[in-house]
Amino acid sequence: MAKRIAILGAGESGTGAAILAQKKGFETFVSDSSSIKDKYKQMLNERHIPWEERHHTEDLIVNADEVIKSPGIPNDAPLILKLKEKGIPIISEIEFAGRYTNAKMICVTGSNGKTTTTSLIYHIFKKAGLNVGLAGNIGQSLAYQVAEFQYDYYVIELSSFQLDNMYKFHANIAVLMNITPDHLDRYDHKMQNYIDAKFRIIQNQTDKDAFIYWMDDPIIKEELPKYRIHGQSYPFSEKKKDEAVAYIDNDKVCFTEPIAFNMEEEEMALTGTHNMYNSMAAGISANLSGIRKECIREALSDFEGVPHRLEKVCRVKGVDYINDSKATNVNSCWYALQSMKTKTVLILGGKDKGNDYRELADLIQKKCVGLIYLGLHNEKLHAFFDPFGLPVADVQSMKDAVDMAYKMAKKGETVLLSPCCASFDLFKSYEDRGDQFKECVRNL
Repeated sequence: MAKRIAILGAGESGTGAAILAQKKGFETFVSDSSSIKDKYKQMLNERHIPWEERHHTEDLIVNADEVIKSPGIPNDAPLILKLKEKGIPIISEIEFAGRYTNAKMICVTGSNGKTTTTSLIYHIFKKAGLNVGLAGNIGQSLAYQVAEFQYDYYVIELSSFQLDNMYKFHANIAVLMNITPDHLDRYDHKMQNYIDAKFRIIQNQTDKDAFIYWMDDPIIKEELPKYRIHGQSYPFSEKKKDEAVAYIDNDKVCFTEPIAFNMEEEEMALTGTHNMYNSMAAGISANLSGIRKECIREALSDFEGVPHRLEKVCRVKGVDYINDSKATNVNSCWYALQSMKTKTVLILGGKDKGNDYRELADLIQKKCVGLIYLGLHNEKLHAFFDPFGLPVADVQSMKDAVDMAYKMAKKGETVLLSPCCASFDLFKSYEDRGDQFKECVRNL
């Protein structure tokens, strides 16, 4: 049993891990190379947990029996390499928290749709009156909740970075939405490494567990035979297929197992093809958890959506403004554009993660009437999109982006912020980027 635990990163997950580690009797130390938010300092100080910020004191870290690493720290950071050299185990906060709870774990990963699907499952479970926590990339950290509350279920959104440092953690229900190129800068620009990270969600499953996945996703289809699947499979599909336990047929979403029921597509709170997939994955998860079909139907029809995900801001002079700041990869932007019913001015750009924009080409030519590049380095966007002959503009602040969109868009059109990129060149986070967009739009 580890005696001393060092925690790298003091954000939501690191602070939660520290609180749980201390509660379980470990000598605990927290180190962050950036500054720590006041909220987290206060949480650590209240519990007398030692911490440092803006640097790592190596001696206080390499003497740990185990290190809990924030998902944002790359696996090849010099300090991480040093710890590996010394054979000190490095785990994620989720892995650590999983040791101290017997709650059922419903875990969601994928390149797109994770947050919406996780939030939707949580909404259904809450509505059914279950004692459930929401964790992972969303809500409070799992470790904090395990330390402070007693839930029977957790619905957890898992990124590939979190899965990277999970070894014995066990998902009772694992949901894999899709796999498209993302974060390749963290995976040696090798797609297979990223795919392997996503499939870690099914490691440690037994035949009592469930694996829910989108069976039409080309990468999942190709990769599935390479992995040993111990859980029961529950695939979903856009069209009726023998193996699919959820599909769309004659404008109805049909669920077949374990309890068969269906609902009209137009009754669904979320619209657009990708949201049908999110609703199917959530519906299957709830159905397998024994939630009554009446309750699932009601929850799927009154869910209010996720901030920064195709969020309608307002209409100004006949133009709709939509905040999709959470679209930090190309495929998310593709889904957003696909759901647009009108001609669109698209605001995109930011910190490029090795993006391949080719999959957007057709939709942009079909749906867009203007492009606004919002970023410090827009050369790649110019090189790819300028040849389409659409009006384009370069901006380096959200106010300029919104002002330019206001000039470009005509009545009956839509302005869509769906950046394809990470936000860190100009904003603190995708939430900050989305909040600034909403504020600028409301000030028009």
